[in-house]
Amino acid sequence: MKEMQLKYGCNPNQKPSRIFMKDGELPIEVLNGKPGYINLLDALNGWQLVKELEKATGIVAATSFKHVSPAGAAVGLELSDTLKKIYWVDDLEMSPMANAYARARGADRMSSYGDFIALSSTCDVPTAKMIAREVSDGIIAPGYTDEALEILKGKRKGTYNIIKIDPTYRPAPIETKDVFGITFEQGRNEIEINSEMLSNIVTDNKELTDDAKRDLMIALITLKYTQSNSVCYVKDGQAIGIGAGQQSRIHCTRLAGNKADIWWLRQSPKVLGLKFRDEIRRADRDNAIDVYISDEYEDVLADGVWQTIFAEKPEPFTKAEQKKWLLENTNVALGSDAFFPFGDNIERAKKSGVKYIAQPGGSIRDDNVIETCNKYGMVMAFTDSRLFHH
Repeated sequence: MKEMQLKYGCNPNQKPSRIFMKDGELPIEVLNGKPGYINLLDALNGWQLVKELEKATGIVAATSFKHVSPAGAAVGLELSDTLKKIYWVDDLEMSPMANAYARARGADRMSSYGDFIALSSTCDVPTAKMIAREVSDGIIAPGYTDEALEILKGKRKGTYNIIKIDPTYRPAPIETKDVFGITFEQGRNEIEINSEMLSNIVTDNKELTDDAKRDLMIALITLKYTQSNSVCYVKDGQAIGIGAGQQSRIHCTRLAGNKADIWWLRQSPKVLGLKFRDEIRRADRDNAIDVYISDEYEDVLADGVWQTIFAEKPEPFTKAEQKKWLLENTNVALGSDAFFPFGDNIERAKKSGVKYIAQPGGSIRDDNVIETCNKYGMVMAFTDSRLFHH
């Protein structure tokens, strides 16, 4: 098939709409559903991300995409009992691929609501069963087991978007994009992110562990497919906070850092001890936890809303208690798609447990950024490679 007609483009008024190949056949096959314009943008960007993650780490990978940026990305490391609980998968059979998707969706479950999923390898039954009970728009993978495909076909009353991609497909080295009737042309961003990119360590502390290298590569590959400006916090094989599309680097760092903090706070005894009413759905529990952690919780208590969500009235999670718990989050990796212009980014990163950093370097204030890292004993590598994505 050389082309696929779509219902409309980004918005219902944008017609006609299609995807097509100038030469050759489309490398995708729609096995179920009718994916739209944005679905396909998410699918193709997500596929590139997970394919590169598996190549760089040797571990199966998954990503959860929303509006052409990842909400989460991860490799299939085994989950701890705590992570299984906060990702609502402690009742499921797990596989490496299921672990990868649980981590990818679990990084920011609120943003992943209604996501498009990309898997680096065949979708198996444990992964399909997990996806079947989440709110998601679709999935792209190089293959599906027969049983997994049947499970997914039953989702969304049989309309769930399921795409199979040819893993051997290689795009042309030159890509084009039309904006306002004008065609832009550039070479594809074929830069390969690997451990060698982390060899130029510019800080006093030069002890970069293998796990830190893995996490920094995950951060950089994730950023390669995230709308710029962007930064990504990673821990134990998964993104825990992604800041995308901000005009200021410090705003990226704060946004992603706040998401990383929420991810860590979800693992606190106070949050793990929350007693929900049996009928409360997972998505509503995620929302309730977000409010419980936030400054809004006192108002919720005052209004008595808690009785509709919780089986028992939760004790407040005070700012002092949260600050103490956040201090226990350590050895976090942070990647940036362009240089940090000032040390304030490092100061904010420190608050979220960052120890390892990878960024291109090249700022006139590199000395200030390095000095700030040295103050905290951080390890920072200059990659000399910008990763803007637009």
